[in-house]
Amino acid sequence: MSLIANLPSVDSEMRKRTLLAIGSFLLPLLVWCLVSYVPFIWHPKVEVTDPGGVDYFQVGMLVDKSQFEDETAFTREERLPPPAGKPANPIYLPAPHEVAKAFYTGFAKQPVQKDAPWLHESLWHSIQIIFWGFLISSLIGVPLGILAGTYSTFARLSEPFIEYFRYLPAPAFGALAVAILGIYDGPKIAIIVIGTLFQQVLIIANTTRKLEATIIEAARTLGTRGVKLLTKVVVPGILPDLYRDQRILLGWAWTYLIVAELIGTSSGITFYITQQARYQHFDNVYAAIMIIGIIGFGTDLILGRLSRSLFPWDRTQDRR
Repeated sequence: MSLIANLPSVDSEMRKRTLLAIGSFLLPLLVWCLVSYVPFIWHPKVEVTDPGGVDYFQVGMLVDKSQFEDETAFTREERLPPPAGKPANPIYLPAPHEVAKAFYTGFAKQPVQKDAPWLHESLWHSIQIIFWGFLISSLIGVPLGILAGTYSTFARLSEPFIEYFRYLPAPAFGALAVAILGIYDGPKIAIIVIGTLFQQVLIIANTTRKLEATIIEAARTLGTRGVKLLTKVVVPGILPDLYRDQRILLGWAWTYLIVAELIGTSSGITFYITQQARYQHFDNVYAAIMIIGIIGFGTDLILGRLSRSLFPWDRTQDRR
């Protein structure tokens, strides 16, 4: 009876979580809409709709309000047709509907610039950079972290240097990476590896140390040693937490992507963003930046749902 009585409260709690999650996105969107569509909140520019007697004004041109007022006063003094305009935001702050339109045109229409990459081509290239960078980092970092967390001697030998190295900014190795690996994808992958590997070792080592010491002692008492201790006791014991750590570290890899792709870039989402910004197509810039967040957040949600199937015994998931 108690389980049945608790079902409505569980459902209401889930609805509350869903509504709050939706609200966390709607609130910033509401602020963006207010700034974009309500003229008296923040519209420091004037979009010229009729140049009047001002020879250098053009339809669609954005000018400062003070400049527009000065030119309007000048035309009245000279008895020329006054210009007309409407309040507008700077070109670097497009309205939500313009960015939404850029989402569609970025995938459906060829870029205006000649030989410029499509949005989906740039995005796919960046996803490959993330994949290989994080895979290499994990293949090295996960075993080192587990070893450091299990064996104190290995931790004392490796962690001081890793602690030192993690404070070195990954972009500082950009020139060296280009000299060694060339100007293509190698340096970009290397920057992601450098940016995540050393953090990964320390985080996973700390996660491994949280495994109850009594479990390891019991396994050793029963004669479990070496590789068997790691594969049969340590790894299964930390697997849910290890999975959660990797989800967080994957997010860090995405943050290093833009920095990595600035090195000799001629492809990828960063190249697309810089190209669009150069031609002041800021609606495309916002669309490209937002789609990075959508992919990263969507991936994390999928991995979070998958963890419930992989680790149904992990009670910590119920608290989120």
